Amino acid sequence: MGEGVCCKSSWNQLQDLCRLAKLSCPALGVSKRNLYDFEVEYLCDYKKIREQEYYLVKWRGYPDSESTWEPRQNLKCVRILKQFHKDLERELLRRHHRSKTPRHLDPSLANYLVQKAKQRRALRRWEQELNAKRSHLGRITVENEVDLDGPPRAFVYINEYRVGEGITLNQVAVGCECQDCLWAPTGGCCPGASLHKFAYNDQGQVRLRAGLPIYECNSRCRCGYDCPNRVVQKGIRYDLCIFRTDDGRGWGVRTLEKIRKNSFVMEYVGEIITSEEAERRGQIYDRQGATYLFDLDYVEDVYTVDAAYYGNISHFVNHSCDPNLQVYNVFIDNLDERLPRIAFFATKTIRAGEELTFDYNMQVDPVDMESTRMDSNFGLAGLPGSPKKRVRIECKCGTESCRKYLF
Repeated sequence: MGEGVCCKSSWNQLQDLCRLAKLSCPALGVSKRNLYDFEVEYLCDYKKIREQEYYLVKWRGYPDSESTWEPRQNLKCVRILKQFHKDLERELLRRHHRSKTPRHLDPSLANYLVQKAKQRRALRRWEQELNAKRSHLGRITVENEVDLDGPPRAFVYINEYRVGEGITLNQVAVGCECQDCLWAPTGGCCPGASLHKFAYNDQGQVRLRAGLPIYECNSRCRCGYDCPNRVVQKGIRYDLCIFRTDDGRGWGVRTLEKIRKNSFVMEYVGEIITSEEAERRGQIYDRQGATYLFDLDYVEDVYTVDAAYYGNISHFVNHSCDPNLQVYNVFIDNLDERLPRIAFFATKTIRAGEELTFDYNMQVDPVDMESTRMDSNFGLAGLPGSPKKRVRIECKCGTESCRKYLF
């Protein structure tokens, strides 16, 4: 039996190599009939001569030096043509020029359109990478109609906590024996075993006051995947969009679907580190003017989640003084109260297209002695004397209730 070797080139790249070398390859679908078929990668320039439109075409698989001017009727790339003119019109308006397409583009405008086309390709590749790595149902799209910034250079998408050095997550030893965890719980199900209330209604919406912990069924429970006490562990179920904000807040996240009030939206995922390591990293992040540290101080301030390098889509969720997401501490397969999972639930009905936000300096009103344990201050870990001494960072949320400063 012969051995196969994995090829790192994509199918399209191999087809391009065949066409460059003018070689037919039946296995790749390259024949003499389509050997000289070319695919538009992006459009570089535009001109109009005697009412005839021409475009400078960058061909996929060929260097820039092989780009050619082609009349409009030769091009079948409808989507690329529409996007080119959309980007052109938007940039003309930004430059306070007339929106009517000129007969010739000045070099700076043509260069911008090339950079925009390259950015779109980079963002599309990143979007594909994010969706290949996600383990959740909800899809991720990426959009930047504001500037030329591309994907973050130092960010790795993960679906669950990454445990830092010297930290151990102990797996739960027992599970529930319920036949129906919602309507006929045995011994109060998993929440009852920890002397807490059942968190959800039959629609999967949280019914606990903010500040109370959520105990879900775990891997040792008798119930199955469809158990109503398995919500956070099923992951993100809504299609979400990472988009570039137009008011200087960097990247943000908006929902592409309506989210009902009290529904689970996403977890805050990152690398679990000790408070000592958070102190060291926080001083570095503070000098950079950004931080993704979230104190896990449900019972004591021992561990912190750092989502700067390892994280999920919550890495891009912005702050608001009037947020539509609320944080809950969740326990599933690990019951160590020093290491809760951090889940975001909708505080109101969120319309499709609306940005998702949470309060980086969240304060939870106590409903009993235990709820006062939950006072997770986002972004304060690692600042000098944190979390007591706070660096004054201006808030840009723009809401009527804005406190003017994040911390």
